[in-house]
Amino acid sequence: MEKYSQFRDRGSGIAPFLPIPSEPLGLQAPLRVFLFCFRLPLFIFVTLSYFLILQWLPIGSLGKKAALWCILGVPSIWWIDLQVDGVRKGSLKQQQSRLPQPGSVIASSFTSPIDAVYLAAIFDPVFTASYPNTRQVERISLLQAVLRAFKAPSTQPAPGARLVDLSTLVEKYPSRPIVLFPECTTTNGRGILPLSNSLLGVPCKTKIFPISIRYTSPDVVTPIPGSYVSFLWTLLSKPTHCLRVRIAECITGGNASDTPGRLARKSTYSTNYLDTLDQDGRDGEASASDKTLLDNVGESLARLGRAKRVGLGVKEKMEFFQAWTKTRSTW
Repeated sequence: MEKYSQFRDRGSGIAPFLPIPSEPLGLQAPLRVFLFCFRLPLFIFVTLSYFLILQWLPIGSLGKKAALWCILGVPSIWWIDLQVDGVRKGSLKQQQSRLPQPGSVIASSFTSPIDAVYLAAIFDPVFTASYPNTRQVERISLLQAVLRAFKAPSTQPAPGARLVDLSTLVEKYPSRPIVLFPECTTTNGRGILPLSNSLLGVPCKTKIFPISIRYTSPDVVTPIPGSYVSFLWTLLSKPTHCLRVRIAECITGGNASDTPGRLARKSTYSTNYLDTLDQDGRDGEASASDKTLLDNVGESLARLGRAKRVGLGVKEKMEFFQAWTKTRSTW
């Protein structure tokens, strides 16, 4: 892997885009092959049943969550190690305010398609896609959020994508939290990328909950775009998987008051993305308070995931993927 040394963070030496190698099969080879062959048809059935049928039926939030837990149950993702900052074990029911509530914003780590399914099964949120240099976000479905974990990174939305202010989504969906993936692309979980300016679009006094999701074993991550087959093999062939979920104390979004320039940048779904950028391609300059907000969320995600913040971003991920595909295939 020395050929990819230029994609290591200079300060820490962390390579956030390299896939984590799986353990050798060894004596477990017959068991893992059997589990994969047994689970694959079940997994395809429950997944297609939900995304093609159940999500469109009037079964309510609880019915949809039960179906999502079935998807998580097929590969035996059962044990959820949940910890919330400032909450003692056994007292979470008395401190529900420390969990993401309707009208709040979830800033989640992004390492695997399981992240989106778990968040949907727990919080029934509205998913969004973030891009590095704009405060606006793209409203996406759960399926799109899952597929984005396999998608090649991009610094700009696809042609025809509709961007919207977070304040608009918060007003439109007051009974559901909003999920951001502020790193904008997946990593292997060993580093936190620079966060998107989409966090700066969080309305004033809206609570932001940083959430870190990590896995045991850690090789069910998808830092390489297009790795569908290898992900399914790792997910379905192992006897069980453990999720370690950490939720930080909330951080209040926005400033005390909006500046005239910030008010001028607010828009609706019909706004053209290119019209929101200045000549340098950035959605305005970040103030000191904006940078503090990004630092606070980034430090929380790094602390929760026991990772380090790195200086590599989406642009470097794109360059890494180009270098990777020259010598290797993605599967």
